[in-house]
Amino acid sequence: MIEVAEQPLPSVEPETGIDLGLGHFAVLSNGRKIDAPRFLRRAEKRLKRAQRALSRTAKGSNNRAKARQKVARRHAKVADARREFHHRLSTRIVRDNQAIYVENLAVTGLARTRVAKSVHDAGWSAFTGMLEYKAVLYGRVFHRIDRWFPSSKLCSECGALAASMPLNVREWTYPCGAVHDRDVNAAKNVLAAGRAERPNACGAQIRPGAGLAQREEAGSLRGAA
Repeated sequence: MIEVAEQPLPSVEPETGIDLGLGHFAVLSNGRKIDAPRFLRRAEKRLKRAQRALSRTAKGSNNRAKARQKVARRHAKVADARREFHHRLSTRIVRDNQAIYVENLAVTGLARTRVAKSVHDAGWSAFTGMLEYKAVLYGRVFHRIDRWFPSSKLCSECGALAASMPLNVREWTYPCGAVHDRDVNAAKNVLAAGRAERPNACGAQIRPGAGLAQREEAGSLRGAA
């Protein structure tokens, strides 16, 4: 294992909360939205064609070995493109923010649902892992908030908690008058929760919305009922 010395970057003022999802790969608390590249989806036709060609070859034949290598190369190309995207985006976020907060997503559970292919294509775990090690490397703060925190249902202005938040609801108005974009609001709540949880190392328990978290919340797919 190669150890890399820490390389602290100059301090900056901004901090960010990140809402990871399938509509957009990531939405930041400042309102910035990063589109999901969907590398696997874009390569799906060629992958299926290569898989069909493999299935038609005889077991143990040279043609089968070549076809298997072709399938492996196509999968490797998708993985490389996804990794490069993660590296570029994570570096930019760590460079531009002093502290980064994300939800501790239940990726294993989501990988067993009907959106499993999209979850795999997004590669959230790999991306947040990059954010974490780069934050350490460059002297930034990285923190994961409780996966049950109701980021989508909570009003980032007044703190009111909606009883439900179906996935098809992308924008709404709270009784306080605040008009929210679902994903930006969630990212703002992630930022607020992360900032509040940081003092917990000293024993404080001041997370906003503590005790309000609903078990049906699970990342960007939470609160769909």
